[in-house]
Amino acid sequence: MINLIGTVACTLFLTVNGFYSSSDDVVELTPANFNREVLQSDSLWLVEFYAPWCGHCQSLTPHWKKAATALKGVVKVGAVDADQHKSLGSQYGIRGFPTIKIFGSNKNKAEDYQGARNSQAIVDSALNSLRSMVKERLDGKSSGSDQGRQSSGGRKDVVDLTDDDFDKKVLNSDDIWLVEFYAPWCGHCKNLEPEWAAAASEVKEQTKGKVKLGAVDATVHQMLASRYGIQGFPTIKVFRKGEQPEDYEGGRSRADIVARALDLYSDNTAPPELLEILNGDILKKTCEDYQLCIIAALPHILDTGASGRNAYLKVMMKMAEKYKKKMWGWLWTEAGAQMDLEQSLGIGGFGYPAMAAINYRKMKFALLKGSFSEQGIHEFLRDLSMGRGSTATVGGGALPNINSVEPWDGKDGELPVEDDIDLSDVELDDLGRDEL
Repeated sequence: MINLIGTVACTLFLTVNGFYSSSDDVVELTPANFNREVLQSDSLWLVEFYAPWCGHCQSLTPHWKKAATALKGVVKVGAVDADQHKSLGSQYGIRGFPTIKIFGSNKNKAEDYQGARNSQAIVDSALNSLRSMVKERLDGKSSGSDQGRQSSGGRKDVVDLTDDDFDKKVLNSDDIWLVEFYAPWCGHCKNLEPEWAAAASEVKEQTKGKVKLGAVDATVHQMLASRYGIQGFPTIKVFRKGEQPEDYEGGRSRADIVARALDLYSDNTAPPELLEILNGDILKKTCEDYQLCIIAALPHILDTGASGRNAYLKVMMKMAEKYKKKMWGWLWTEAGAQMDLEQSLGIGGFGYPAMAAINYRKMKFALLKGSFSEQGIHEFLRDLSMGRGSTATVGGGALPNINSVEPWDGKDGELPVEDDIDLSDVELDDLGRDEL
């Protein structure tokens, strides 16, 4: 009986605390070792991001272990408990579990695994990725690590700055700049370099190039280092047009750098525009350009009047302001105007106002299940930001057809006017007679 209790307790402990142990061939990854094990490695890595409570993750576990054993010494296989290490999950945009990423030659550009969730398919995909990586190296296209800082090809979104072009590129720019001053021999600089390169790519994408990351070799461009009082390496400065540079005081991880860059961007940018869905181009462009597009179906104007509709739009605009650093797109439509869209999201015909968030790349959506209020929408969007909540596939697996409609004129609705019927020429006495 005691042995049975111990076995059950051990099983429960493993279930709560993760799926893998040191005896497995799966490498447990955390924020403390991810950079060293994965980003600075020359090996191909397959990394699973999972949550212990996730049923699909539990089903994947034996296949993941079997694949890791089969690939041992050939391809590295790791796993991140993204429920415990939320910073890593956020860093790689994890929105659901399990998510599998492939880290090949360019560790700053992880690819999504799209295959089946069984050991054979995982091994086949790993070997295909390995074959591609070896071919890149054979062709001289590899961006692998070296003993110093990577060449600009391995960090293409980091701008190398010099004494000659610094003023033109940075000080005269309308963009915000984060500039790292480094020395090639500096160990801390080498540790920062992959984080800086990865952050540069993500910041460029999320800010549409309005925030840039640069780097100055202070041992070569000593005039710049002296000009800004650089005493140690690495030193990071923030430059905004017309303002004195300020010291960067955030963390040195990719996630920290990106978060600070987005804060700087959001401080200097207007909230995203709230657009009415007037045609298919508006919906498609918004959903393509942003990580998520938030769509509201508001009650018919005859049900709320202009004041009621404006109250709903005001709530949406407040939320767009609150979450503007997320760079999401914001859209609305009148109930019944886009029935195909409503039906594809499971909100057609009832329950207005309603709201859905669409991930265009995955063709997945989530529905607001709370109240259409600042608090209700905030809780909905907060859960989305943290990768929580249930999702479903957009009906048909693609955006539906969109009707072209006229924009709302900002006024109250008017009931349709019925034509008056002139009865003056009708002989009422004849109405009861039937003619053969």
